[in-house]
Amino acid sequence: MVDAFVGTWNLKESKNFDDYMRELGVSFATRQVGSMTKPTTIISVNGDTITLKTQSTFKNTEINFKLGEEFMETTADDRKVNSTVTLDGGKLVHVQKWDGKETTLVREVNGNSLTLTLTLGKVVCTRYYTKAE
Repeated sequence: MVDAFVGTWNLKESKNFDDYMRELGVSFATRQVGSMTKPTTIISVNGDTITLKTQSTFKNTEINFKLGEEFMETTADDRKVNSTVTLDGGKLVHVQKWDGKETTLVREVNGNSLTLTLTLGKVVCTRYYTKAE
């Protein structure tokens, strides 16, 4: 089921990303750059390890994880979080916890489109990606 997520995904549209970053506590200057950035996400699988790379002109990140196993992650905005990624009903659900807070990143694939829904409290951001040829 994870195979549906494998590939290179280019950001096409984003809604409420600035509000989401503000809720995370990201500085104004970083939010300005982040809002203009159109990252590429590359998802690959090797055995039971999933690699998720995010590449942009601003910052590159990479995480390696196994479904259902907690791991330490340093986010693009330099938060140190405990993360767990699970597969739930065809959706890749990524939960980040830090300082008593929690945010959820849900990836869902529909054909050549990937929707990433970011939720922190009452703030919801939706980012739309298309699969690279």
